[in-house]
Parts: sequence; structure tokens; C-alpha cells
Amino acid sequence: MITKSYDVTGMTCGGCAASVTKEVSSLDEVAEAQVDRPAGRLTVTSTSELADALVLAAVEKAGYQATAV
Repeated sequence: MITKSYDVTGMTCGGCAASVTKEVSSLDEVAEAQVDRPAGRLTVTSTSELADALVLAAVEKAGYQATAV
């Protein structure tokens, strides 16, 4: 398993965090996606190497911006 973290901007509520979690979790390689909304942090655990661009695109699809940590 591979774990990576991302800073996410713009999340203001639990619904925001749920949207990000849903989009990122839909990626095939993702085993788990956890959002710490107060910290603005997304932690993604994947079964194989996952391109940052895929995660960033999923976060953007949810309506937010992210950067790899």
C-alpha cells in the first residue's frame, strides 16, 4: 500500500469533505481516502503507485483545488 497526502483548499463543511472523499474513492487504485477538513488535508492510500494528476483531477471534479504535500 502507498499513502500520499494532499492539501485541499475551499472545504468548509462536512458535505465538502464527503464530496472530495467520494470522487477520490472512485479511482480504481484507491483503497482509502480520508479527509481532515479542519486541517485541509486529504490522505490517500492506494494499492499501487497512483499519479498525483489523477487525484488532483478528482478533487477538482468535486469542486476544490489540491496540491501534493
